[in-house]
Amino acid sequence: MRPTRLDPLFARLTTLKGVGAKLEGLYAKLLASEGPPRVVDLLFHLPSGLIDRRSRPTLAEAVPGAIVTLAVLVERHRPAPPGKSRAPYKVLVSDETGDLTLVWFNAHRSRIEQMCPVGETRIVSGRIELFDGMRQMVHPDRVLAPEQAATMPMMEPVYPLTEGLGSGHVRRAAEAALARLPVLPEWLEPRHLAREGWPDFAAALKRMHQPESPEDFAPDGPARSRLAYDELLANQLALGLVRANLKRPAGRRNVGDGSLRERIAGALPFALTGSQTAAIAEIAADMSAPTRMLRLLQGDVGSGKTVVALMAMAAAAEAGRQSALMAPTELLARQHAKTLTPLAAAAGLRVAILTGREKGREREDILAGLASGAIAIVVGTHALFQEHVRFHDLGLAVIDEQHRFGVQQRLALAAKGEAVDLLVMTATPIPRTLVLTYFGDMESSQLREKPAGRKPVDTRVIAMERLGDVVDGIGRALEAGRQVYWVCPLVAEAEEPDENTPDLAAAEERFALLQQRFGAAVDMVHGQMKGTDKDAAMVRFSAGETRLLVATTVIEVGVDVPEASIMVIDHAEHFGLAQLHQLRGRIGRGAAASTCILLYKGPLRETARRRLDIMRETEDGFRIAEEDLTLRGEGDLLGTKQSGMPGFRLARLEHHAPLMETARSDARLIIETDPQLASARGAALRDLLYLFGRNEAIRLIKAG
Repeated sequence: MRPTRLDPLFARLTTLKGVGAKLEGLYAKLLASEGPPRVVDLLFHLPSGLIDRRSRPTLAEAVPGAIVTLAVLVERHRPAPPGKSRAPYKVLVSDETGDLTLVWFNAHRSRIEQMCPVGETRIVSGRIELFDGMRQMVHPDRVLAPEQAATMPMMEPVYPLTEGLGSGHVRRAAEAALARLPVLPEWLEPRHLAREGWPDFAAALKRMHQPESPEDFAPDGPARSRLAYDELLANQLALGLVRANLKRPAGRRNVGDGSLRERIAGALPFALTGSQTAAIAEIAADMSAPTRMLRLLQGDVGSGKTVVALMAMAAAAEAGRQSALMAPTELLARQHAKTLTPLAAAAGLRVAILTGREKGREREDILAGLASGAIAIVVGTHALFQEHVRFHDLGLAVIDEQHRFGVQQRLALAAKGEAVDLLVMTATPIPRTLVLTYFGDMESSQLREKPAGRKPVDTRVIAMERLGDVVDGIGRALEAGRQVYWVCPLVAEAEEPDENTPDLAAAEERFALLQQRFGAAVDMVHGQMKGTDKDAAMVRFSAGETRLLVATTVIEVGVDVPEASIMVIDHAEHFGLAQLHQLRGRIGRGAAASTCILLYKGPLRETARRRLDIMRETEDGFRIAEEDLTLRGEGDLLGTKQSGMPGFRLARLEHHAPLMETARSDARLIIETDPQLASARGAALRDLLYLFGRNEAIRLIKAG
């Protein structure tokens, strides 16, 4: 049960004065709330900027372009001439140093006459401009009588808005929300609070919504830092509680005598890298421990994660237990099954695949094999979660491309067996800060080297004006028997129109152009095709029957055609750094020297140019990930908006990353000393978890 002291913050926004049913819908859109927006949602909608109205010059001192607050005398009115409704309404005002024209368009005469009575002093605030050499202020932000001036905030917050909601609406609602803030017990450790010089939670929120100086609003200032730390601590505490719940003593060791692993190692056509060997040892140590394994395996594109996962699955099989490998797409699941089956066969292990496509007798046989234990390893998609999928004894769950699955899904798969060890893999190298943010409940292993035989890729950046030269070069490569990927951002022109680049390369149009030139050598694959058609196109390309594959980013993960040695990325400026790196990883897998051509349409924005420069400079995925975080901020780096992962509302990792380590240490100490959050500070921390929507962790405490 949520403590009653939090009720004012979880009340619907419509309980605030001035927020009716019509505005509630607009606030729901602005605040992206899942249900009706609440008071706390608005309090966490922090201003994005400030208008500083403290400058009080005379008219002679006022700098054009600046926001100023002036005391002026109203001289006379100049309404729009009769029949010229589009002409502005003007009011001439002055002080002892000069004059100024106030300008309104589409104005109500009676309202302006009431607001600016001739012969009286008014306080006006807004941006001063020059027009035909004369000072003017168009649509002043404020026009007040001198006795009202004290009510005008000198530092005015500017909020992100949505159509239909004005800044005045949000500002007044935020003021009403601040008045609802209850007195809450302090959840931060007193010495930490004093050392940092941070205000309490309520004072920090007030300072952000009603700042008295620009320093109050600074991202690294005391108020914002305090709120960011609260959010990071809630995140780390929730992850730590999930971890403590999942890692409870298992009572079973999921590792055997090593015999199956030896047979697989003997069947490998290459030697394991140093980091593969280290990761295999770390995983085996976790699986032999009395607590459940929760480990993240990070490896750059082509670093050999699948083999490491197979060694873990063989260890489980030695203990007589089954393994499941879950991938986000059918294409990737089939690729994994193709890689694993011959190697697992060397150890006498049976591999099956289970996706939405297996039907009838084939599906029944697979389900029976899983229930009896005859199938040691199953590879699949979300289909593995379904209730009717039952295992004889599931010991290890491997989840690939974890950032496409939420915490709930990994808990669901782990619940398919008793004391299931969990190994999560990602081919997107993740900066340390984000590892802590999203995988703080896990240990981490990294595969830093590429497997022996992987060649460096020569990356070139070429302007779209040279498209003809690129096509000619591809022609020469095809004549020499080479295979080529040509990646486009869209499937069809109308898929995602963009007013800046209406001619974005679409796969269907590019396919038609290239097929006209190269005929039957060209094939196409994209996400809107049927699964069977996609697989057939990939099989043709893998077998060398077609040699130029036009594709969308459906080939981003898991596609493995060692003979493909050239990749053209069309309109590369529209792809993120991590995505460009993933795509480039599809080549450089065979004996031939490989080339990646980044085709761009200028003029390039600074961020796009930097992305393409980084791609040309390095193939190190971990460096690319750090650069991506710097360029983009944390926002969408892992697709958090799509996956229900914890996108932050108050913390900004580009400013607050240093606070993450402290929050993690604090959370660990709390869980070690007060795992049930039963102390006075623990009760306050429960408030924190509720405020930041981490209620799941509180349920786990109760369940535990």
